[in-house]
Amino acid sequence: MSKIKPSKGAPYARILGVGGYRPTRVVPNEVILETIDSSDEWIRSRSGIETRHWASDEETVAAMSIEASGKAIADAGISAEQIGGVIVSTVSHFKQTPAVATEIADKLGTNKAAAFDISAGCAGFGYGLTLAKGMIIEGSAEYVLVIGVERLSDLTDLEDRATAFLFGDGAGAVVVGPSKEPAIGPTVWGSEGDKSETIKQTVPWTDYREGSVAKFPAITQEGQAVFRWAVFEMAKVAQQALDAAGITPDDLDVFIPHQANERIIDSMVKTLKLPEHVTVARDVRTTGNTSAASIPLAMERLLATGEAKSGDTALVIGFGAGLVYAATVVTLP
Repeated sequence: MSKIKPSKGAPYARILGVGGYRPTRVVPNEVILETIDSSDEWIRSRSGIETRHWASDEETVAAMSIEASGKAIADAGISAEQIGGVIVSTVSHFKQTPAVATEIADKLGTNKAAAFDISAGCAGFGYGLTLAKGMIIEGSAEYVLVIGVERLSDLTDLEDRATAFLFGDGAGAVVVGPSKEPAIGPTVWGSEGDKSETIKQTVPWTDYREGSVAKFPAITQEGQAVFRWAVFEMAKVAQQALDAAGITPDDLDVFIPHQANERIIDSMVKTLKLPEHVTVARDVRTTGNTSAASIPLAMERLLATGEAKSGDTALVIGFGAGLVYAATVVTLP
């Protein structure tokens, strides 16, 4: 018989607060058209994107995260000292070590919170949210900060007609804490590594260091393959998340998919047969694809504009490089 005492965590977990940060520079499609042969109409029809935000030198991954996190902590009504864990999802922090989460935890004023980075691409927020939920129920932390942050402008090839217009920068954060009732459903997540070549970094950092390539590494993707996978396979995952939570599309108030492409969003809405009363996040139009930051940024904007309200039931799903995915149903803070 085990002598280990059982964990004394909360019975459930919930999102208590949300915050976002978008860089001050707004970049319209016209700027993108300076380096690719395309048109504003083509970009909008293919992606829905009209503008995106690009970070300045001062708007680092850490700086944007701290701004978003401060808002989330205030929204949750707690102090930074109460944060017991900081999880940062990013693919654009260029220091291999230490984890940027440790810097963020310190500068926010946490009391030596556990802090680590994860790399799960556009599904990173869902992965972080699931880990935070487990920490709270297990009892290793009472409140956990989950941050999705990217400076994808640093990894964008502005001469690549297929991707130059897609990516933006920003940070989104949520505070996850204890709950007396279920408020974060079971996560449906996974990976399909056999499709990893469809979204990838062009070359390893070592190739650039050794001079075997002249161009700085960037993100590239096979657009049609990604589109088909997202539309057909991710709609199934979204439905599985609804089933796991024990609800139907009629029970939903809000749908917050990864803001990759408005055509993908529209197709998922149609496949899932979402009722007209469901509010659909379309932050991609003015924020672009911010990978791990896209879901919390979209959530923050919906709540700030009143398109969604506290207590609403929302389906969130992220999917991207790996290929990886994560979907769950949450109660909005």
